[in-house]
Amino acid sequence: MATSHMRREIEEIPQAVSRLLAQASPAVAEAADAFRTLDPILIATVARGSSDHAAHFLKIAFELALGLPGASLGPSLASVYGVVPRLERAAVIAVSQSGQSPDIVALTRAAGRGGGCSIALVNTVPSPLAEASDHTIDIAAGPEESVAATKSFVCSVVAGLALLAELEPEGRLKTALAAFPKRLETALGCDWSPLAEACSQVRSLYVLGRGPSLAIAGEVALKFKETCGIHAEAYSAAEVMHGPVELVTPGFLVVALAARDRSEASVAHVLDELVSKGARVHATTDLCRSAGQLPVPDAGHPLLDALIQVIPAYLFLEALSRRLGRNPDSPERLRKVTQTI
Repeated sequence: MATSHMRREIEEIPQAVSRLLAQASPAVAEAADAFRTLDPILIATVARGSSDHAAHFLKIAFELALGLPGASLGPSLASVYGVVPRLERAAVIAVSQSGQSPDIVALTRAAGRGGGCSIALVNTVPSPLAEASDHTIDIAAGPEESVAATKSFVCSVVAGLALLAELEPEGRLKTALAAFPKRLETALGCDWSPLAEACSQVRSLYVLGRGPSLAIAGEVALKFKETCGIHAEAYSAAEVMHGPVELVTPGFLVVALAARDRSEASVAHVLDELVSKGARVHATTDLCRSAGQLPVPDAGHPLLDALIQVIPAYLFLEALSRRLGRNPDSPERLRKVTQTI
């Protein structure tokens, strides 16, 4: 088949991130000023699907960088149950590619009524979500035709990290973000094809991460399902040992995403245990003695090291989908914009 929309959109990610960083500065600065004025005691997130994985990443990033606890709010709170959450002194980050899902919009409005200050990360401005939020950052990903979100996911995370970079006292993240588009171009050259044969032989697998990489594991597991029809479950490398390890029989496939951060050694330790139980492990860390290596470039900052792993994963999954005889642009049962109530 001709080059898929998904493949083309993955290859556009460096350019999209560069555009976002160039265009979003005024909106990011405004949101950062509001954040400082609020002096929040909580980060609350509102999202679904790939956007929820982006929100999960940002929740962890804000926790790590600012020490602020984070919580994911169930969108049905407002749209189904009619709850107005008590969010005085809470910063509410709402993430959506389309900005149209009624439950996301309803909860964002309810969060405002409950005292929260809402910041929308959205690819469609104007949109109902942008109108419902106190502040909006246009993620500037551009049109995305493939059902599977790729560049909008990365741009959503980068938009949130740009906000965090304005609030972080050290300034390391801001410096690393400026160089990130070039690092993303390098990531487009990473080859995970040795994993293809193993994935072609299974119907179920685990994707493991820890810290910010856990959010990436969730996104990768979702893409295994929606583009390849393979059942994949995402777990923390710690949590997998509290029950799910029972399914790790000889030959069970494990894909592990381990950024160059403080969690890497602990992830590698768990992977060695899984290998001892007969698991076939492929990992982005070289600290696991018996894992197949999945190359990932240095992104210049621990948070960006976690995020950049999704680029070779997306490329791999697009190719695996076609290898399995599927169309990565158009899964049979999915639509690009899902409007849940």
